[in-house]
Amino acid sequence: MTATRLRKADDARRAATPHAAAAASQGLALYEQIKAHITRKIQDGSWVAGERLPSESELVAQFGVARMTVNRALRELVEQGRIVRVAGVGSFVAEDKPQSTLLQIANIASEIRARGHDYRCEFLVAKRVAAAPDVAVWLDLRPGESVFHAVCLHLENGVPVQLEDRYVNPRVVPDFLEQDFSLLPPSEYLVRNVPFDQIEHVVDAVLPTAEQAERLAMPASEPCLLLTRRTWTRGVPVTVVRCLHPASRYRLGSRFRADGNPVFD
Repeated sequence: MTATRLRKADDARRAATPHAAAAASQGLALYEQIKAHITRKIQDGSWVAGERLPSESELVAQFGVARMTVNRALRELVEQGRIVRVAGVGSFVAEDKPQSTLLQIANIASEIRARGHDYRCEFLVAKRVAAAPDVAVWLDLRPGESVFHAVCLHLENGVPVQLEDRYVNPRVVPDFLEQDFSLLPPSEYLVRNVPFDQIEHVVDAVLPTAEQAERLAMPASEPCLLLTRRTWTRGVPVTVVRCLHPASRYRLGSRFRADGNPVFD
């Protein structure tokens, strides 16, 4: 490559993003500079959800880099959920994943409807069972003692976004199974009728079982976010629920002030 062509390629990279030179000076690899450029365009609203990105060939010409460099940048953006790629069509800005708070007990039905989307809940299990050892520990009961078990699938616009697997302490909520949960989901019923004074949230990254993957209509090889929540009233465990979310469709997050207090919108 001649000195003139090298200068033109360098000028193209600078024109692509005002921060490219700064990025290079900070030691960013070329593919990272491309990722940063695309990410900024998405974050500042220049490229909105569903908008088509420049093609690989266009990015190669724009940044003056090899196609494999552009391909790596796009591949990693797909893995981070920022863009989606359609074979033979191109790359597009990904739709924002719905986010549920970790600071309070979220009402998933209200969250979905607030986005203007259709909400539906399918109830799969509602029965009294003998507490397995782990459930007995969580609810401070004896192994084999009677507990209530409910499983339901939450869907947004017909797509499963959460598989809820819940156990409830009959000592605290003896009439749990008598409710019509088609009118009021279990979480909302418990929040309204059983005041809690402690809440615990734990989030894990897991792979779904074959049965869970089938219910969530997702490949068993794709990761999920597992939110385990426990609540207490006056020191007595009320419920433990495990909410499984396909990581590609949902995210969990919270916002805090500098003093450590939560921010609620």
